[in-house]
Amino acid sequence: MVKTSSFVALLPDGWRDLPFSHFREGVEIAQLRSADPAVALLRYKPGASVPHHEHTGLETILVLEGTQSDERGDYPVGTLVLNPKGSKHSVWSDRGCTVLIQWESPVYFTGDK
Repeated sequence: MVKTSSFVALLPDGWRDLPFSHFREGVEIAQLRSADPAVALLRYKPGASVPHHEHTGLETILVLEGTQSDERGDYPVGTLVLNPKGSKHSVWSDRGCTVLIQWESPVYFTGDK
């Protein structure tokens, strides 16, 4: 039998009560599902970033708070971003943000800028 998961009352503000832990410098994570596809909330402090990486599968991002940015633009609250397999970018937030994110498969950090 396939196990399903549900998270009641995440919106409008229930996600704020989830336990977050260190992910990267300036970025915290609340892991909702760790298996592929992985699902989590990422909370960026102002000025935090994630280095350049390539997607080995689809990445889906919904901006819940603040603005997330990459080389293609700025994504305010309510923006849904779909980064397909093979896409590359780095991510940052000048003023901080929280996103709901789903990775179909792990990302590959390229070391490029």
